[in-house]
Amino acid sequence: MDEREEFYLRYYVGHNGEYGHEFLEFEFRPDGKMRYANNSNYKKGRMIRKEVFVTPAVVGDLKRIIKESDIMNSDDRNWPEPDRIGRQELEIVMGEDHISFTASKIGKLQDVENSEDPAGLRMFYYLVQDLKCLVFSIIGLHFKIKPI
Repeated sequence: MDEREEFYLRYYVGHNGEYGHEFLEFEFRPDGKMRYANNSNYKKGRMIRKEVFVTPAVVGDLKRIIKESDIMNSDDRNWPEPDRIGRQELEIVMGEDHISFTASKIGKLQDVENSEDPAGLRMFYYLVQDLKCLVFSIIGLHFKIKPI
């Protein structure tokens, strides 16, 4: 993997509901900056915003995860359209390749299996789970206030 290869990743999931616009969003920028935002108005919660720079090794791992998922060869044409339940967006730029996917929020794996494109949506679902785990780990490690 070429470290100089252009890279950008953005994920958004959200909905407008009883508590207003609630969402989770993160992005990895070409300079290594990771931006994270989580907005929930439940119990008068406030928006959480975090920014941190990640190392080239972390960016390399992100690229590896994306390449191994094969999502860059996928197509969201038969995925469920965003609806009142919510929407998800995934945008990735890797070198010359640029994808931008939009789908409805996925509540459970059964939603994936019942879709028109279960193989493609499953790929998306598991990639998003992996990305969220990585982001939450970075946030948890970097912004930990009390040692365990």
